[in-house]
Amino acid sequence: MRKLQKLAAGTLEEILTGAALHQVLPHSLQQLHTPGERGALQDIVYGSLRQLGRLDAWLAALLERPLTDPQLGWLLRVALYQLAYTRAPAHAVVHNAVTAAGQGWRRGLANAVLRNFQRRRAELDAIVDAQPSAHWSHPDWWIDKLKAEYPQHWQGILEASLLHPPFTLRVNGRHGDVSSYLRRLNEAGLPAHQTGPDAVTLDKAVPVHSLPGFDEGHVSVQDAGAQWAARLLIPGPVERELRQDRPQGECLTAYPLRVLDACAAPGGKTGHILERAASNSIAVDLIALDVDTTRLARVQENLDRLHLAATLVEGDAAHPERWWDGQPFDRILADVPCSASGVVRRNPDIKWLRRPEDIAQFAAQQAVMLDALWRLLAPGGTLLYATCSIFHEENEGQVRAFLMRHPDGAERCTLPEPLSDGSLLPDAEHDGFFYALLRKT
Repeated sequence: MRKLQKLAAGTLEEILTGAALHQVLPHSLQQLHTPGERGALQDIVYGSLRQLGRLDAWLAALLERPLTDPQLGWLLRVALYQLAYTRAPAHAVVHNAVTAAGQGWRRGLANAVLRNFQRRRAELDAIVDAQPSAHWSHPDWWIDKLKAEYPQHWQGILEASLLHPPFTLRVNGRHGDVSSYLRRLNEAGLPAHQTGPDAVTLDKAVPVHSLPGFDEGHVSVQDAGAQWAARLLIPGPVERELRQDRPQGECLTAYPLRVLDACAAPGGKTGHILERAASNSIAVDLIALDVDTTRLARVQENLDRLHLAATLVEGDAAHPERWWDGQPFDRILADVPCSASGVVRRNPDIKWLRRPEDIAQFAAQQAVMLDALWRLLAPGGTLLYATCSIFHEENEGQVRAFLMRHPDGAERCTLPEPLSDGSLLPDAEHDGFFYALLRKT
């Protein structure tokens, strides 16, 4: 446990000084030898980041003066997380943390802090709960922003953002439906329930290769909220009639729909678009675009597992003149870069590394990308604007500004429930997303 604590402390220190979680954690995991150790490290790092506001407040209340040793501070935060949120034996947590702290005053301070935490837990919780950034474990500016934008829902958003994210699968309609896959999970001893038209959520996360049919492409890991993208872009027969995407009775199999998935990596939505097209007998010619060659390789890996094909193109969605062949698209998925404020429980480093001014920078980038992609859309075609943000500047504000820039050439399509206003706020079943379907008139 001592090695685990020190490794977790070093990982947290590296992340909170600016390195991304998804870049740092894999290197730390490589230093451990057993699946149990790697699982424990991942839990400590993710959990500590989710609850960092509370850990910081506890530590500050337990110290007589600010700590001048950053490494010791991260070690103590790790031990506090273990004492408060894991089943690790308290005596082992304290003993190993005290030993890992070193000699002299460091050892004595670590022992005093952790022993006092155990004795004064109720008192410390009362102190911490009086501080919004500690109680909700989000930066103050983030909390204030949610209060202003969601006066009726901000508490629920913050509560959901502290939950462990659900482990949700997308069932490939080419290989069966949700009901049949739930039976397969039940036979495999994996309790699960339906959380969307194509979505099932397991009661407990498991290694993906242990899932029935995963290696054969029968299911993919994808949040239930993210699964709306392909459903909105490639509607089924009933949805097409309701939305009147095409004249009634027109056969979409007579020609391929030309589809662009901009910012496609890692390919979850790409695969889902192709799955839905195949399941609904819609011929699709899909281009998967991404600015990063390495990330495009992930798209290809996902498509290979699903036995699907797309044309992969390296390029910047904001500069189509560098890669576009001049042929317009019938459908465009603009899953644009954003603050990722709707998925912070999956990426808990984000809320601590983001700054208020970042939101305006993302919004400016999104506007450029949206206008650039709009030029590639055929008359009568639709563009789905999508983010995993819950901040208005990136969502509703972005779409309204776009429609003002294009008063005669764009209209906003009505979306089905629960997306009447385009927003999916994070809850126990899905992350936070925003969708706006725009038609070129």
